[in-house]
Amino acid sequence: MSKLPKENQFLDLSDYGRPAAVVIAKVLQNTSFTPIHVTIGFIISGILAILCMYHQYFMATGFFLILKSILDAADGELARIKNKPSYTGRYLDSVSDIILNFFFLLTIWHITDSSLAYTLLAFAGIQLQGTLYNYYYVILRNQNNGDTTSRIFEDKVPVALKGEKQRNVNILFAMYKFCYGIFDNIIYRMDREAPEGDILPKWFMTAVSTFGLGFQLLIISVMLALDLSHYIIPFFIGYSLFIILFIGIRRFINK
Repeated sequence: MSKLPKENQFLDLSDYGRPAAVVIAKVLQNTSFTPIHVTIGFIISGILAILCMYHQYFMATGFFLILKSILDAADGELARIKNKPSYTGRYLDSVSDIILNFFFLLTIWHITDSSLAYTLLAFAGIQLQGTLYNYYYVILRNQNNGDTTSRIFEDKVPVALKGEKQRNVNILFAMYKFCYGIFDNIIYRMDREAPEGDILPKWFMTAVSTFGLGFQLLIISVMLALDLSHYIIPFFIGYSLFIILFIGIRRFINK
């Protein structure tokens, strides 16, 4: 099940794992497995990717990074198929992503003997890229009656949905704000008029989807496989410059 109505769907380059995720969700639909179990699965896959990367088994690293992307999509698919959306799952997913991203880059720093300062800059760049993509994507979903578990402005604790505990939502929301608050604020300040703009064209959303986490992990996998690990950190620092370009294009489209 898509997060958008069919007429508003676009080619999401970061969502290449969706077909496999749909299959996994359908297989688990009538089982006792929950979306949280699938989220735990992608956390385990991410940890295995880190271990393989540390020992420089780069093909295996790529496998687990791609598997992580697939499972990252499958937890949401399972929630929609079972009609059991939850803020617990939404925030656990996001918090797990940012922690894994940090250790992915920290491991790359270790195996390439790169500058720690540049590594932290690349991490900030990756998070800002992903935040811009998610910002536009959530706006699009809200404009078109799509999935609303993610909100444009995560400024207050949401009321727990049926089947989840408010305490868990409170804790995970606090963790989300700690991890993402600064990146959300930066992107909002850079393009605060976006929620009032017209619906963004599909070609633009496809271009911005290269900032999505799935596409970022695919880039890392390919660069590792091609023995270009030393260029991963500089690449993501440089690619962050496209944030300004995409915001400029968005403003031009909606002027």
